[in-house]
Amino acid sequence: MSGRSYENWEHWPRKEPRRPGSGPRRGKGRQPFGVTWWGKAWVEALEQRARLDPNRLPRGRTYARAGAVAGIQITPGRAEAPVQGSRRKPYQVTVRVRQFESSEWETVLDALASRSGHAAALLDGELPPEVAEDVRATGLDLLPGMGEVCPTCSCPDWAEPCKHAAAVCYLVADSLDEDPFLLFQLRGKSREELVAELRRLRRRDGDLPGRSSSDVVDPAVSWAVDPGVQAREAWGRTPAPLPVIPAPPRAPSRPVVLSADPPAGSGIVPRALRLLAAEAARRAWEMERGSNETGLGLTVEEDVARWAAALLPGASGGWAAHVELDLDAFAALAGMRPQDLLRRALAWSAGAKEGLFVLIASWDPASDLLAAGRRVLGPGVRASRNRLTNGDRQLRLGRDGRFYPYAKVRGRWHPDGRGLETAELASAQSWQSRS
Repeated sequence: MSGRSYENWEHWPRKEPRRPGSGPRRGKGRQPFGVTWWGKAWVEALEQRARLDPNRLPRGRTYARAGAVAGIQITPGRAEAPVQGSRRKPYQVTVRVRQFESSEWETVLDALASRSGHAAALLDGELPPEVAEDVRATGLDLLPGMGEVCPTCSCPDWAEPCKHAAAVCYLVADSLDEDPFLLFQLRGKSREELVAELRRLRRRDGDLPGRSSSDVVDPAVSWAVDPGVQAREAWGRTPAPLPVIPAPPRAPSRPVVLSADPPAGSGIVPRALRLLAAEAARRAWEMERGSNETGLGLTVEEDVARWAAALLPGASGGWAAHVELDLDAFAALAGMRPQDLLRRALAWSAGAKEGLFVLIASWDPASDLLAAGRRVLGPGVRASRNRLTNGDRQLRLGRDGRFYPYAKVRGRWHPDGRGLETAELASAQSWQSRS
């Protein structure tokens, strides 16, 4: 290299420094993000529960402290802000947070309205930390969990999040310090909408307008002082029956829609990603039902054949309909020729793992096991290991004792029906006579 350093190489890209931003700077100290209970809870959810890329978060904190974020606008379900990077024009960042559905909001509001002390605080513009516990008791959570935060940025970095989006995520904590009701707004309801709904529910439950919140007895207060129980009495109680395990859903859930397709050149194929998501949902559904047909023990070759079989016209396994994929497109993703993938799909449909085995391999059965197949194919049959051939018809004996019919098309053998038990071969005469 003649002693030249990387910095002297003409083709080595030089990293452009970040331009100064117009946002507020935090100085040289390490002031944490989020000083109130709500701000701290947001940061904890961001770092521990939302499962964002931990390698980008530290750089996001640096950008946030350096004033790169000009101003954050929080609207239902999203936070948006321009972030100054190395280019002259700031990048545009959008951080989407999953909004509660209507039925979920009904559950949350009923829970908040039932605790009159907390409801009164909310109506007075206060947001005690215990409100989060009220919501969590319903099975929901105001704070985002895994998959509920979706940051996007106009910069070329396709990490999730990039440093610009991470900076906005952290500065949302400062916004929550100033107005914790913004957390409800990120979930889909503004402060005004929340208060209006709570007032409606309080009137419905008999809390008339003008009634003081001090006149309402919080149900929690009635058992706040627990007199305790004798250990002998507790030990002698009959245990309550275990709750009934809820029935699994009738069908696998549909995969979520990507908020944005991966950038070109990232190597991620959106259709392949949707296929994997649909397959993961189906396998989870099968496991919940106690099925042994989850496919988790299959080899890659077997799994590809199984997926391809689900894409055949008229095949069962409706999960494949969610991915807008056909055999040709799947063959391209699998790196195979469409006709080869079709043969494997047909073989899997004929007999699953054993059907695929007799397509790509052969074995040596005892000669008497082939007798029934010889009788079906008639005079002139030729035997080669587990394969019996007569003209353009062939039977392949599987290790499961079934005969798998094959037909020659344009010089290649193709699966031509499901595997047949020995007792079923008598009806295979019609198969033999087909042209």
